[in-house]
Amino acid sequence: MEAPASSSSSVHIQIAPEPDPAPSSSNGRVRVRIAPSPTGPLHIGTARTALFNWLFARQHGGMFVLRVEDTDKARSKKEYEKALLEGLSWLGLDWDEGPTLARDGTLGPDKGPYGPYRQSERTAIYRTYLEHLLTKGEAYYCYCTKEDLEAQRQAMLDAGLAPRYNGHCRTLMAPPPGREPQVIRFKVPHDTVTFTDMIHGKATFDAALFGDQVIAKDLDTPLYNFAVVVDDALMEITHVIRGDDHFSNTPKQILLQRALGFPTPHYAHLPLILNPDRSKMSKRFADVALANYRDRGYLPEAIVNFIGLLGWHPKEDHEMFDRAFALAHFDIGRVQKTGAIFNEEKLDWLNREHMRAMPLAALAAKARPFFRAAGIASAAPSSGSDDDDSMLERAVALQRGRAHTLVEIATASAFLFVSPAYDASLLCWKDSSRDDARTALEDARTALEALPSDAFASRDEILNALTPAIDARGRGAVLWPLRVALSGQRTSPDPMEIMEVLRKDESLARIKSAIGKLA
Repeated sequence: MEAPASSSSSVHIQIAPEPDPAPSSSNGRVRVRIAPSPTGPLHIGTARTALFNWLFARQHGGMFVLRVEDTDKARSKKEYEKALLEGLSWLGLDWDEGPTLARDGTLGPDKGPYGPYRQSERTAIYRTYLEHLLTKGEAYYCYCTKEDLEAQRQAMLDAGLAPRYNGHCRTLMAPPPGREPQVIRFKVPHDTVTFTDMIHGKATFDAALFGDQVIAKDLDTPLYNFAVVVDDALMEITHVIRGDDHFSNTPKQILLQRALGFPTPHYAHLPLILNPDRSKMSKRFADVALANYRDRGYLPEAIVNFIGLLGWHPKEDHEMFDRAFALAHFDIGRVQKTGAIFNEEKLDWLNREHMRAMPLAALAAKARPFFRAAGIASAAPSSGSDDDDSMLERAVALQRGRAHTLVEIATASAFLFVSPAYDASLLCWKDSSRDDARTALEDARTALEALPSDAFASRDEILNALTPAIDARGRGAVLWPLRVALSGQRTSPDPMEIMEVLRKDESLARIKSAIGKLA
């Protein structure tokens, strides 16, 4: 996760029809990167950025690089790094270079010729380039304390100026007596910086308004804007595709690229992801972590579809698509400039549609861990006549058109695997008596017993067998106690559908149990 940019009033943006020519790597291939920080769970916004980078690289026959920005030693954790890699793998966003996961799920060695791919392992590299800027006189040690900086800031505010460093240490010939260097600053040239963003068009910044920026705490502790410039250059990144919150970082990074003699990559800044009230989505909340949606039973196919629509839409009116469609139709020029609204209702709809479209056996395999988590993974009808896999598939087929997630499928299916507990009074339809409910169930049992076992695979045949009792007593008077006897619930799929799943022996056993409750 890259450091957030600061706002600046020194930018003018005009729409440009064509981007500037992008640099190429030494072998002429497009190279993009995703550079998360392992300081927390993989955020849904970082996953969206990774997807757009992955699509762009794959479309252009390029390389998708994963770089871990773990210089925040206090907050960076290996378990977060592992979770980042697992999350991207779960989404099917395979990277060509970067850290790897071993078969046992532990962190493996780097792959790729431009490593190491963790910033914490690149300190010596950054030191070389910091010393280079200091030697050239394009960077300097700053001795201003926090108190000094606050006094400078307040003086500028009192003068009606935008606060920035006033350059106090820029021309020092020797260290002030008794002072220790606090940071290393880059001498920002008073230039105009213009670049053409692939999404927003041409932007111009007045660098004179920046102030000399801090690029390191010391030679062994570089800050984001410096480290990212060195890494992008040495890893030959040709296109930087990242969030809009980094837009004002770009001119500062371009100035550093010029000072270090590095090429400037092509930039594309993606719209921010917003809450439904259009407030900025926080990266700190666990409910926007990718793992949260995975654990709630959303399919990776649906997540890819959903985040693909956060700021982009294909020319065709397609709301539902898979990775192959996105790869064929993604166009970074069609990415919108304004914020993308995160609508969980739409995610629910997409997930249900993807569950409906997935082959039943594949969906059941994905659902099985959620059945296990609900304590019903290996439970089977009391007769034991059905194979676990077959029963699981029938349960999933029954629920997938009604549920939004795999967790909902598993939760709603619990009654199919374990005979439900319920009060006998629930068996009575409206104002009917217990005797009425018992008689209706007895008539239903008699009709169902006459069916051959394999007839329970057909909803229509079950309904046809029950039709005489329904005609005589009324639909609700027969089907209501049947529904409760089979499910123990007021609301459930209709009893014919339930019996299709339970099959004959288990259905009759539950009906017999219900009759006993009413005796």
